[in-house]
Amino acid sequence: MKKRTVRGSASGRPIMALLDLLGRRWSLRIIWELRDDRSLTSRALRTACDEASPTILQTRLTELREAGLVELVAGDGYRLTALGKELFEHFLPLHQFAERWSRFKAR
Repeated sequence: MKKRTVRGSASGRPIMALLDLLGRRWSLRIIWELRDDRSLTSRALRTACDEASPTILQTRLTELREAGLVELVAGDGYRLTALGKELFEHFLPLHQFAERWSRFKAR
């Protein structure tokens, strides 16, 4: 990935660029909804994302495609690339922690 300025950081370090991308509204939700080798059309993805604005959703999908995390398969819809699947695997421990944390918080 080429070095570029990202919000909140002039360093352009890869971790900062990734956190910037993932911190944008709907980015994480799109990745979450495309888990489990699921392909979703734009409409199905919009429904899964609680009727997110079509403009914002398309912007995020374009950004995620440019980042190599999501791909558009003709006639099938959007799905995670191998790199996107690898990223999702890193979310699983965080998801498991969040489940434990929510039980703790509910006490």
